[in-house]
Amino acid sequence: MSGILSIAAGACLALGGAFVLIGGIGLLRMPSFFTRLHAAGVTDTLGAGLVLLGLALDAGGSQGTLKIVLILLFLLLTSPTATHALAKAAIHGGLRPDRHPEDPSS
Repeated sequence: MSGILSIAAGACLALGGAFVLIGGIGLLRMPSFFTRLHAAGVTDTLGAGLVLLGLALDAGGSQGTLKIVLILLFLLLTSPTATHALAKAAIHGGLRPDRHPEDPSS
């Protein structure tokens, strides 16, 4: 059973690292603040969540697992909230989302 758990932990760690890497590339490649914020918020939450899940699986049934799960729950609550707060602050500061010329609502 421990072989399956270590494989699952390794897969979660690798996927989490890939999502964090993709999010970092998205921060560099996206054209505007709001698209960068979306790329960072989504991939940060998912990537860090997968990394923490992999660490929890690797820790086994110890006290460290409980701490990692609590950190994961805290991250799942605070990361989207922080992303939303940044977007609201940018809008309040006068930054507006870009409209595409094809968009009839612009």
